[in-house]
Amino acid sequence: MNVLIVEDEKSLANEIAAYLRKESFLCDMAFTGTEASEKIAVNLYDFVLLDLGLPDYNGLDLIKEARKNNIDVSFIIITARGAVEDRVRGLDLGADDYLPKPFALVELHSRLMAVARRKFKITTADINLGEFVMGVQARKLLHQGTEVELTKKEFDLLHYLVLNHGKVLARHQLYEHIWGNMLDDQYDSNFIDVHIKNIRKKMNIHGPTPWLETVRGVGYRVSREE
Repeated sequence: MNVLIVEDEKSLANEIAAYLRKESFLCDMAFTGTEASEKIAVNLYDFVLLDLGLPDYNGLDLIKEARKNNIDVSFIIITARGAVEDRVRGLDLGADDYLPKPFALVELHSRLMAVARRKFKITTADINLGEFVMGVQARKLLHQGTEVELTKKEFDLLHYLVLNHGKVLARHQLYEHIWGNMLDDQYDSNFIDVHIKNIRKKMNIHGPTPWLETVRGVGYRVSREE
């Protein structure tokens, strides 16, 4: 999943990014409110980690702006400002959580995952996909106890489709959320098709995958029973 870290303390921003990348998140950084505003306007993010105490911007205004461009983005406010008024205003504007500094990185990760579970309506660590079971925490895909050998990016791509089950995701959406921000002249829509083909090939050795659907001219969708 794609995360924007908005934090003017560069050492902290880099520390957060390094930790989350180890946990398979994509991380982009902005050290000013202006930079963050520009990134939010043109890129799709699943999460924004937002420091309210920016030198050039009211961090709460970024939440208002983001809601105009990407209504699905989730905000976690990270700030040393402990006033109840700031906390309430942030939550009222649509922030999903609030984490005061200083905080442990493992707690931040836990908060992100908790928000993701609420956001995507995931209630268990293991997700059933026909004859397959996706173990999110273990990052394994199993078929009747046998692991299907997916690459890291193949697992991430399938996992993102599963999180958004029932929704049709365009190829450019999948690319940006799994591989990061893209330039138009570098983007090749066949890139996603090749990865989906490889995923299907590996899975079909073990069992059928009718729930992994191609939506002609648009992208892909995972349909599964709850």
